[in-house]
Amino acid sequence: MNPSDAIRHNYLDDLQAILTGSLIVAIGLVFIKQAGLLTGGTTGLAFLIHYSTGFNFGLVLFLINLPFYLLSLKRMGWDFTLKTVATVLMVSLLTESLPFVIDISKINLFFAAVGGGLLMGVGMLILFRHRASMGGFNILVLYLQDRFGWRAGKVQMVLDCTILTAALSVLTTWLLIASILGALILNFTLAVNHRPGRYVAF
Repeated sequence: MNPSDAIRHNYLDDLQAILTGSLIVAIGLVFIKQAGLLTGGTTGLAFLIHYSTGFNFGLVLFLINLPFYLLSLKRMGWDFTLKTVATVLMVSLLTESLPFVIDISKINLFFAAVGGGLLMGVGMLILFRHRASMGGFNILVLYLQDRFGWRAGKVQMVLDCTILTAALSVLTTWLLIASILGALILNFTLAVNHRPGRYVAF
């Protein structure tokens, strides 16, 4: 399809996408957090800080993304940046608020990894297709895909593996294995579904 024929999302489309995508990602993060697992990217860094210090995860997630907004503003523009700031804020708030309405007293490690990874991947796809992201490395991988054609899922996978490797001293063997599985599921979902030209809308 010619880019000139692409369907332009209106503001209502973008609003519902940010709300829906943020909620789906946040539910996936609740699974991950409840099981004591990690994921990749700046979200993984936020988990590491949360587990190590006890600082509020949502607040850490929002603050750790602040430097990446400069890259977003410079390379992706105001529209993408503002949507991403709104998304990260929404996910941060939802991740901390959902436990008040969803009580998960027990969850299997590997179910949390697979389910959390799938939910986060689907939520990110919704956000990507409305030119928003989860910030952090998401901004970087989307820029690299737009600029060089590098597949977002594959680049994200490399970065995520780096973060998970740094968690070797924090997680037990089984927690690390489950965390790696969740990251692979998430990035496989992105790699299969988020390809240039597969979805033409903006």
